[in-house]
Amino acid sequence: MKNDTPLAPLRIDRKTLRSLLSLLEQKGVTEFEYEDEHLKLRLCRDSRGAGPAPTALQTTTIPAETASPPPAEEDVFWVTSPFVGTFYRAPAPDAPPFCEVGSMVKPGQTLCIIEAMKLMNEIEADAAGVLLEVLVENGKAVEFGQRLFKLRRV
Repeated sequence: MKNDTPLAPLRIDRKTLRSLLSLLEQKGVTEFEYEDEHLKLRLCRDSRGAGPAPTALQTTTIPAETASPPPAEEDVFWVTSPFVGTFYRAPAPDAPPFCEVGSMVKPGQTLCIIEAMKLMNEIEADAAGVLLEVLVENGKAVEFGQRLFKLRRV
C-alpha cells in the first residue's frame, strides 16, 4: 500500500511553539529537529530540567527557488519502497543511475533496485512524471513504505 499523502509545510506560531516546548519538557525530550522544504527547526533544552525555555532555538526559512514555482500538491506523487532492503540507484556500482533529477519518467520505467534477501528487485514508476527529488542515498537501507522518489505528474 502506498502513502501518497503529502506532508503539509510546518507553520509555527508562538502558541504552538510554547505547546511544543511544554510537551518536550513533559516527555523528557532534550532535542527536537524538523525540516521540510519551507522550514528548518531545531530545539534543544537543558537536560538538567532547568525549565521549559530552550537553551538553543534555531529556525531557518528556506527560500523558495525563483526559477520555477513548486508543483501543486495534487500534481506530486511519490514512489515508495514495497519492502525492507538496500536502495541502489544504478544496476551496477560503475553504471550510471537509472534516472536523474529533472528527467522524464515513463510508466514501468525502472527507477532503482532494492536488494532484499540477496534478491535484486527493480522498482518501477507507476505513472509518467518528472523526477523532482531522490529521497534516499545510494546504498542505504530503506523501510517498507518509505518514500524513495518525488515526482510531478505530466
